[in-house]
Amino acid sequence: MKCKITRNAAKMLLKEMESEENKELKLRVYVTHAHGDHAHYGLGLDTPGEDDVVVETDKGIDVILKNGDKFLDGVIIDYLYTPEEGFVITNPSQGNHGDH
Repeated sequence: MKCKITRNAAKMLLKEMESEENKELKLRVYVTHAHGDHAHYGLGLDTPGEDDVVVETDKGIDVILKNGDKFLDGVIIDYLYTPEEGFVITNPSQGNHGDH
């Protein structure tokens, strides 16, 4: 499984993940709901379970994904400053470009 984190997102995530209470946790990307051919995503800090896979990224952040979930394979995590500041998760490999 694959996951990409942009430079902006990594900067924001590392601030949170390096705090003392979060040092033992990893980033989890999950599907909040899926309909038709695309999904909506959420982020959280967690520990991996037996149904999970941990993906190493080039930004030094390990990401937990539910093993075998096609909507999670290929996600891109970005952090945008405009029009609204916040994380945006898309999966172009599944046709989800964040356009709705």
